[in-house]
Amino acid sequence: MSKARVPWKAVIGGSVGNLVEWYDWFVYTSFAVYFAASFFPEGDNTAKLLNTAAIFAVGFFMRPLGGWLLGRYADRKGRKAALTLTVTLMSASALLIAIAPTYETVGYFGAVVLVVARLLQGLSVGGEYAASATYLTEATPRGRRGFASSFQYVSMTAGQLVGLGLQIILQNTMSAEALDSYGWRIPFVIGALGAAVVFYLRRNLLETEAYDEEEREVEHQGRGTIKQLLAHKKEALLVIALTMGGTVAYYTYTTYLTKYLSISAGLPKETATLVSFCALFIFMCLQPLAGGLSDRIGRRPLLITFGIGSMLGTVPLMTALGGVTGFAGALVLSLIGLVIVTGYTSINAVVKAELFPTNVRALGVALPYAIANALFGGTAEYVALWFKNNKIESGYFWYVSACAAVSLVVYLTMRETRDAALSRAEQASEDAVAARV
Repeated sequence: MSKARVPWKAVIGGSVGNLVEWYDWFVYTSFAVYFAASFFPEGDNTAKLLNTAAIFAVGFFMRPLGGWLLGRYADRKGRKAALTLTVTLMSASALLIAIAPTYETVGYFGAVVLVVARLLQGLSVGGEYAASATYLTEATPRGRRGFASSFQYVSMTAGQLVGLGLQIILQNTMSAEALDSYGWRIPFVIGALGAAVVFYLRRNLLETEAYDEEEREVEHQGRGTIKQLLAHKKEALLVIALTMGGTVAYYTYTTYLTKYLSISAGLPKETATLVSFCALFIFMCLQPLAGGLSDRIGRRPLLITFGIGSMLGTVPLMTALGGVTGFAGALVLSLIGLVIVTGYTSINAVVKAELFPTNVRALGVALPYAIANALFGGTAEYVALWFKNNKIESGYFWYVSACAAVSLVVYLTMRETRDAALSRAEQASEDAVAARV
């Protein structure tokens, strides 16, 4: 592996912003069990969660639009400018949820406010993933990109951990009645304030050399356009296919896991939350290790390991998790699932960025990834609850396995991307070395 240094200032700056973005995104589902009745008072608990899960999915369907608009913006105006804009949108959406009126006050208008907030979040996150992935990848020397880009999922998971940690604190300091009434608003207020701090941090980031190089040598007109993306149709379709299995598995073992342990396994909410917190903390620590490993052995071996593990392991793992009776068993099984998912999460961002040239890299990552997430990631929780509501819960486990099987075929046939040159300077250096040999 290359001895080149990791640019920690860029990695930390991008990751801290990503943490707040994903804290706001995930805290919605973390606290849904408390605010569902505030906006949907009729029906049983599963029906209420179905309604909030449907609104959660709505945010995902805005992600392709956000991926297109903000991916184009990142390719034309710069990675730094796009990162600043996405966190601004996320702050506004968190504030909207924090002040949303309840059904008791204004009827279903409160649910409408939730939908608007989720639409803004979807727009923001649709661009955030690509801007962050592109920035972290371009800002890091070849040979260290897998390690550096893995911090995208470190920060994503850290954001979720902050949300879960806050939930644990509130569960132990507030009554259930207070949480259901107003306590669930607290994390959204914190998210909005945190985003304001990140706005300042991101304004002081340096632009990547790859983008600066493109800015000097290529006119704006052709950058970040659909026409340019269509010149790389194969790569765009590849992003959709390789994301399919990974995003379903990721949301199954992260955002849906707490609900599954609570409503299916019958664990107390507090125990289910603690299991998720501990499992996600270990999962977060695994990301740089796996990312660094990919710099040594390549990206494909990790993706293939994930594909096989998820295809064969989901049904027995989820079945066993549905029968756990305590913290220890639930934690061990959850960790097994998350270790498998690490093969995808630790490197998926860098793989996608390495597939495209600089002039369309952010859009090439953003739009296909957002489409895959809208179709498979955003609907995962809703599909899971639909299967449960129709008394065929195990059908969802097979659905996850089938998605992983499709992605596995892609992993087995795609090219290795580890040594891709991401700029003209890198390509020139590579050509010079080849000429000397």
